[in-house]
Amino acid sequence: MHAFTKGLAAATLAATLAASTALAQTSEINFGIISTESSQNLKTVWDPFLEAMSEQTGMKVNAFFASDYAGVIEGMRFGKVDVAWFGNKSAMEAVDRSNGEVFAQTVDVDGNPGYWSVLITQADNDAINSLDDVLKCDKSLDFGIGDPNSTSGFLVPTTFVFAKNGITPQDCFKTVRNANHEANAMATANGQVDVAANNTENLRRLEVTAPEARNKIKVVWQSPLIPSDPLVWRKDLDEDAKRKIYTFVMSYGRLGTPEEVAAAREVLDGLAWAPFRPSSDAQLYPIRIMEITKQEARIQAADNMSEEEKKAELETLAAQKEKIQKLMDTVPQS
Repeated sequence: MHAFTKGLAAATLAATLAASTALAQTSEINFGIISTESSQNLKTVWDPFLEAMSEQTGMKVNAFFASDYAGVIEGMRFGKVDVAWFGNKSAMEAVDRSNGEVFAQTVDVDGNPGYWSVLITQADNDAINSLDDVLKCDKSLDFGIGDPNSTSGFLVPTTFVFAKNGITPQDCFKTVRNANHEANAMATANGQVDVAANNTENLRRLEVTAPEARNKIKVVWQSPLIPSDPLVWRKDLDEDAKRKIYTFVMSYGRLGTPEEVAAAREVLDGLAWAPFRPSSDAQLYPIRIMEITKQEARIQAADNMSEEEKKAELETLAAQKEKIQKLMDTVPQS
């Protein structure tokens, strides 16, 4: 083939590949938002953030809501969700089941390094003032627990309240119901449940959305610190989209004119956050330890397993925990 012809063919191929790459670049993404409260309330605080993301990335950004956490996890699994705000437990499920990857972490607006799971009851309930009062386990109390994929609403109380004390909620309370944070808080304030799981972030949010209800609630137990929530994207999202999203997230509320920074900070304040910080899947290590601890307690309490079976299962879990603990000791968690 003549050199000119070869050069023309090569140039044509390069142009075709470039055009194909351009076409492959993402122009629209779905942003998943876990159902900590009603979709309408969430839209109020999230829409300004997603509008800013759309404007600064040049991509159309759609809010994706589901009735429970699993809906967002499954949405990512089947390519219906590209980026999402999760709690740590639901992020772990998204990483393990939905090809997700942690890339950023929220920062508490007051500078706290995380948040706390709490158990709440009515402010005027003189019979419940401590965890011991909650765990009297005479089946006289109605209990509200969180979504099964919630960190603060389910995993943390399951680990640090029930598994730690060798108690199963169904054997302790008159009724046990699953609901999101907002629903559990309102049910507590209105006396529909006696005790419920919640977290410090949601209680602070309640001060804005339902201050009268917040005044009817008191905290009777607080957990160890939980790492701040992560943002997760699909690993197979194209690199150009990842670059745009990451640049936006890390610069939002930090870079721009004084007026732009102030406007972004106001939007973040509505979400109860300061500007984000970088993160990775390593932030989930403590959550994985909690999950294993919960499994260990379940096995130890199982009456349908032989001692040999329990020993084998516990040894496997201990090895997994040791491996994660070593990673925690050597890999930065954010």
